[in-house]
Parts: sequence; structure tokens; C-alpha cells
Amino acid sequence: MRVLVTGGAGFIGSHLAERLLERGTELTILDNFNDFYSPLIKEKNIEAIRKRGEFSLWRKDLLDKETLKQLFKDRRPEVIVHLAAYAGVRPSLENPSLYSDVNVTGTINLLELSRQYKVRSFIFGSSSSVYGVNSKVPFHEDDRLSQPISPYASTKRAAELLCYTYHFNYKLPVTSLRFFTVYGPRQRPEMAIHKFTRLILEGEEIPVYHQGESQRDYTYIDDILQGILAVMDHPFDCETLNLGNSRTVRLMELVQLIESALGKSAKIKLMPAQMGDVPITCADISRAGEKINYQPVTPIEEGVKKFVEWYRGNR
Repeated sequence: MRVLVTGGAGFIGSHLAERLLERGTELTILDNFNDFYSPLIKEKNIEAIRKRGEFSLWRKDLLDKETLKQLFKDRRPEVIVHLAAYAGVRPSLENPSLYSDVNVTGTINLLELSRQYKVRSFIFGSSSSVYGVNSKVPFHEDDRLSQPISPYASTKRAAELLCYTYHFNYKLPVTSLRFFTVYGPRQRPEMAIHKFTRLILEGEEIPVYHQGESQRDYTYIDDILQGILAVMDHPFDCETLNLGNSRTVRLMELVQLIESALGKSAKIKLMPAQMGDVPITCADISRAGEKINYQPVTPIEEGVKKFVEWYRGNR
């Protein structure tokens, strides 16, 4: 199978790339190695992937149409897992145009070429942020999505709608996977678990927003990969699935778990909620369980310990 993974040098993408190479996949990775966080981290991820096998690496941008055309012409991908995006709720409030360009226009560029080259399955990495301020918990795929509160959330929802548009008009098989706060080895450094671990070890104060009362559905990377690979093995004509752990964890509880794993107390600074942050996320995963036998197996207590162990070895 010929697979293109966009954002393949990033957190989720690099783990997926390793799994695909273990399966003997003919793999192409597209990543522009931008400086949202240190490109050296992505370089290290690529080094790890190379230990698993050979692949084609394109250091290019989703907005470079001519390069994308050449990639499709040369590599002829049958399956696309589209993970490349500008991520993060708060940064999107500072530069909404960039998020729109990459997350929306970049997705259109891929969809258009997928249509032309008759791709067999287009899998889009969406986000729990599309649910916005949702008073109905847990979040179900059929919930009304009318209150996104960040440009990032809006661009992810727009990309989901574009996927449906290409399915409806061109019969392109599409699946949107709504990821719920993914964590684990190689997690982006600005994400809470990574950031808190670093600051606690360095003896620095950690900012705990929403007075520590916000709740998130933290999902370990291996459980997310389980869902992605299941969809690749059994593609849909058109589907949307939540991939989460279906358990909420208070932010202060998360801090305590990290403290326990590190054996060191945190210096905590309680802060008000930040613009763009939702108070809670929680996935209803019944549809994913029914459709792809999705069953997350890593509780947050175990996942945090695994992350801390990785962090200590990769500081």
C-alpha cells in the first residue's frame, strides 16, 4: 500500500510512520519543518523513523501546489493520512490568517489532488476543539457544532466540511478523526504534560489556568494509533469518529500525577481561564467502538509514567 502521511515528522505523524514501516508500507512523508517549535525535534523524529525502514521524505509545504502535484505524480499515494496543520488554540488567536491558510487552503490542495488521482482513502486528523463550548457531555459525533471558540477550532471544522464536500461531489472516501488531547513520547513541548514536566524538573513555576478546574480527555498516543490504523485497514465511504479515552481528568489532578511520576513537587501559580480554552472535553467513543472496535487501553496514570520515563531519557 502506498501511503502519504502529511505532518509525518511531528508527534502523531512520526509514531504513525514507524508503525506503517513495520507493516511494510510504501511510505511518503510530507512536512515543512516549520518553526512553531524547534525543527530539531522533528529532525530527531525523522532519525527515529529511519531506523524502522526506508521512506520518501518531502520537505515541502501544503501551500506549494506545484510540489504537491509532483509528489502525487511521482509517488501515486493510495491512502492519505492528513495530520499536517498549525496546531494550538491560543496561538491561533494571534495569527488566524496563517491557520486559515495552512489548515483550510492546505487541506483543499490535498483534497483536489486526491480527487484527481482517485485516492482510495483520505483520513483527516481533526480535533475535539470542533465541539467548542458544548454543555452536552460526553461529546458525540452528531452533536451540533455551532460554537467553536478559536480560529484553530474553526479551521478544523471547515476542513471536515470540505472533506464531506469532496465525498459528496466526487465520491472521495473520507474519514475525519476527532483526536482528544493526545499525549505521549514526542509530544509537542508547549503541551501541558510536556511543559509541566519540564518546568517541575527545572524548579520553575507552572501556570495552571482555569484555577486548575478545567477537565480534559487525555488520550495516549498508542490508543490514537490503534484508531488510525483500524480506519486504514477498513476504510469508510464517509465517516466521522471520536478517538479519545472517554475519561475526564481535572488539571490539578494531572499536575499531581506528574508530581508523583517525577517524585518532585510543583510550584503552582493558579491562573484564570485563557481566551479560546473550553472548560471540558470528553469523548463519546461508542461509534468508534462499534465501527472499528476502538478500545483505548492506557489509563492516564500509566500514560503519564510512560511520558516521564521517555522525557528523562530524552531531555
